[in-house]
Amino acid sequence: MKLVQLLAPTLALAALLAGCAGNVEPQYPPKPLTDIDRQVELTREWSQDVGDGLGVARYPITPALDDDRLFAADQSGLLRAIDTASGKTLWQIELDTPVSSGLTAVAGQIYLGTRNGEVLALNQDDGSIVWRSRVSSEVLAAPQPNSELLVVQSVDGAVTALDRASGEERWTYTSNEPALTLRGTGTPRVINQVSFAGFANGRLVTLDNRSGQPLWDMRVAVPSGRTEVDRLVDLDGQPLLTRDGRLYVTSYNGRLLALEATSGEILWEREASSYLTPLLVGDVLFTVNEDSHVLALDAASGRVMWESDALEGRSLTAPAFVDGRIAVGDFAGYVHLLDAESGELVGRSELGTAISLSPLADGQRLYVMDDSGELAAYRLNERASD
Repeated sequence: MKLVQLLAPTLALAALLAGCAGNVEPQYPPKPLTDIDRQVELTREWSQDVGDGLGVARYPITPALDDDRLFAADQSGLLRAIDTASGKTLWQIELDTPVSSGLTAVAGQIYLGTRNGEVLALNQDDGSIVWRSRVSSEVLAAPQPNSELLVVQSVDGAVTALDRASGEERWTYTSNEPALTLRGTGTPRVINQVSFAGFANGRLVTLDNRSGQPLWDMRVAVPSGRTEVDRLVDLDGQPLLTRDGRLYVTSYNGRLLALEATSGEILWEREASSYLTPLLVGDVLFTVNEDSHVLALDAASGRVMWESDALEGRSLTAPAFVDGRIAVGDFAGYVHLLDAESGELVGRSELGTAISLSPLADGQRLYVMDDSGELAAYRLNERASD
């Protein structure tokens, strides 16, 4: 994820921290790949080229799954619906505006954001536009729905709630953004009553969905250090909410927190730097830190169960879970599988160019799109023992 200077950028910063929408330049050089005990084969079932992919800026245009359809877009505005079993294109349209955000697909509609601050709702059956609305600035985070609202976080630190049926603005919350931020924004976690939103100033805010007024807010990460780069504290991962009311939050140069969602009370915390969304599987919390170490933690206590540094420095994506394995992509176009119980590397496949977007899983297949737009569906097959 690259840095955005809200004031005048400098060549030194641009050279030091190039990249965008998903990957920070690693502190450590990428570890070379070594032979592993391949216990699982990633069998490619189908693949497609989705236009020109994420573009030079590597916009975080994550595809979206809904039932047996996968929706994918490229940065120029191509939008496609794909049958997940066959890989057949069901329909394709060319939007009149470039896409910049991840996609959300739910209840017969697709939601996405654009570089010029538009938000579009489209019909899943044919891609026709249901409504379009405008927010205050460019949208990188996938719009998040509840039963009545679509909540959109834009790069200027504003959170806007739109009526899901019409696109009409209901309320807006604004935050103070620091001069230098990671290239990206947090994605709100939205339920019917409230929205949990993290910001580039290191704060987490709970908003009342009736009015947009904050119910509580807290500082997750505290800026420290002499330079603006050292003082980055962005909350770019999406907060993770459990059914029993626990909230897990990551932060860059900050902490990994487990909170009581209604009050913000800290249940446990660990010093950890991450700009990626964590993953909860049963009672285990999986996270990828800024060094591309993959960690499994006891979700109740924060105790580290295992930590793998085998992929250190490889600019990993956020994790996905499929068939007892943790799947991540890397900067060189590889998809890696780690055993969820031990952290051992058990599978690997090369897709193409760099992978910035988190893989998607539906229980049967793993879907991965690389930065050039190559989208592939994989099935996991156990290898026979020698």
